[in-house]
Amino acid sequence: MNVIFMGTPDYAEKILKRLIDESNINIVGVYTQPDKPVGRKKVMTPPTVKVLAEQNSIKVYQPTRLRDEDTVAQLLRIECDYIVVAAYGQILPREILDHAPCINLHASILPQYRGASPIQQTLLNDDKSTGVTAMLMEEGLDTGDILKIDRVDVPKDMMVETLFDRLTEVAVNLTIDVLENFTKYTPVKQNDDESTHCKKITKQDGEVTFSDAHEIYNKYRAFTPWPGIYLKNGLKLKKIQLEDKCAIHKAGTILEINKDNIVVACEKGSIKIYTVQPQSKKEMDIHSYINGKRLALEDTFL
Repeated sequence: MNVIFMGTPDYAEKILKRLIDESNINIVGVYTQPDKPVGRKKVMTPPTVKVLAEQNSIKVYQPTRLRDEDTVAQLLRIECDYIVVAAYGQILPREILDHAPCINLHASILPQYRGASPIQQTLLNDDKSTGVTAMLMEEGLDTGDILKIDRVDVPKDMMVETLFDRLTEVAVNLTIDVLENFTKYTPVKQNDDESTHCKKITKQDGEVTFSDAHEIYNKYRAFTPWPGIYLKNGLKLKKIQLEDKCAIHKAGTILEINKDNIVVACEKGSIKIYTVQPQSKKEMDIHSYINGKRLALEDTFL
């Protein structure tokens, strides 16, 4: 079968790799986002999907706007049986949706967490399970009919990178399953009344206060390594654990000083802090930090 693939981040790159490895699938074109400047030196860097495609001599297209007339016309000249979309980053216009069945792999149990950050939202909400949904695309954002959902458990201490890897593995296998058995699945409409949405993550989302320990810990799980979690003064909390979820304290009070951590009170609950990173400095263990600040038991860690 001939397949056009659309995707941009590592999640998409791993799906594409599996499709390339399948002997009965021929990737006839790859669409991905334009190269972007990365790092302090703003070095133009291609998406990982582009790198993989070029390594396998697959034609790559990087339109700024997929809806542009010339871009649509160019895609319609590519004969294909399916279009597979995984975290591409642009909405497909009607002309492309009509060109071939467009199958999207979304990292949530739709209609829950439509939008840009479903994996992080799963951890922010401390969900016990999540999954990957294969759906037929339409012009709305993650609103298409569902073909199949594969579910996974989410342990209470799972971090975003681990969950990302687990869902990527599920998405890879689900993609192959749906392509090979497409005619066996009956599309099921989503219940819009049950839908929830999640936004694109920004650096500002990582700021925390010592209000709710459980909320801080879930942000830590969701936002490590990026954007990380940090206090208003810019101090990054690099490694923490949830100590208690319920006890009522004076926020920021140092409750314990242990061998490799300190316990800091929140208005509700408390957290253990192991390592931190002050602004413009290297990461350090918590004892080096509190000694430098001359902080002791019952002082305020702010």
